[in-house]
Amino acid sequence: MRLPLPAMLSLCCIALTGACDRHEAAPAAVQKVLVQPAQAGSHNRMVYTGEVRARREVDLAFRVGGKIAARLVDSGMTVKAGQALARLDPADLRLAEQAAAAQVAAAESDYNTASAERERYAGLLEKRFVSQAAFEAKENAWRSAAARLEQARAQSRISGNQATYGTLTAESDGVITAVLADAGQVVSAGQPVLRLARPEEKEIAIAIPESRLAELKAAREITVALWARPEQQLKGELRELAASADPATRTYAARIRLTEAAPEAALGMTAQVFVGQPESTGVTVPLTAVVDNGQGPRVWVVENGLATPRAVEVGRFTESAVQIASGIKPGDTVIITGQRRLTPGLAVAPQPVTPPEQQR
Repeated sequence: MRLPLPAMLSLCCIALTGACDRHEAAPAAVQKVLVQPAQAGSHNRMVYTGEVRARREVDLAFRVGGKIAARLVDSGMTVKAGQALARLDPADLRLAEQAAAAQVAAAESDYNTASAERERYAGLLEKRFVSQAAFEAKENAWRSAAARLEQARAQSRISGNQATYGTLTAESDGVITAVLADAGQVVSAGQPVLRLARPEEKEIAIAIPESRLAELKAAREITVALWARPEQQLKGELRELAASADPATRTYAARIRLTEAAPEAALGMTAQVFVGQPESTGVTVPLTAVVDNGQGPRVWVVENGLATPRAVEVGRFTESAVQIASGIKPGDTVIITGQRRLTPGLAVAPQPVTPPEQQR
């Protein structure tokens, strides 16, 4: 049976009304937010990232030029004093040594001839067969031959020493920290080939901005923490500070000497240097946690599953965080992103984020 048009319209209105009622009754979706806990006891001191270096490092080089025939060590190897590290092609060095020996033989022959001539002219001078001037000429030739012989012998000793310079050896026990040339490369005399570090004394190399030089010089306490073992604190002291800034970075190179034994500090490790004594600065939150919509700085926190704004007093900004003097307490769950889409009392689902300093 077909219903009249007014009845069909009534049924459609009833159905739409029911659908709207069901839609209004559906619960609102819970918004997800990223959160971090507010940190207590932040330290009001400067932190610099550096590298564990040996106090004594030296670039090793051949004392003569040539082509590297073999490299006998790799970076990171421990070597002993006198150990062979690299060798040059010995062909040219042997030829130079042979040439020097031939010059000595020639000089000895000239000296023997000049000596015999001098003795013969000395005998003729006694018999008045030659003049005094002729004898003096032969004596001068003898002296010149003797000087040339001495020169040839000295050059032969130099060539003999240079033949031994074809092998690069370690001057002391240490660790190879860098390979600056490889087999097949032609190097000149004095060109660095390997870098040798003596690991008995270790220090931290850092870079200091010019605005922090006075603070570093006046620091009474310097603490070092290895990135691999942040729970262990090592004592340090300023040993060296560059007199001029690096032309590229405009920072001053500094060396922090470790005043206590640290066998776990391997060369090349990353370390943090804390300058000054720690002072409590209230509560620290990430930079993105603080927002200002024209009503002063605020931090959104999660309370009982609801987003709640709190007015705060900002202490100071650092590279990655904000120090809050008042308004929140340590342990509060702080929302770090998406605050502008929040309203007071909005139900949220907190998603914890690991702080950068705890990420590994």
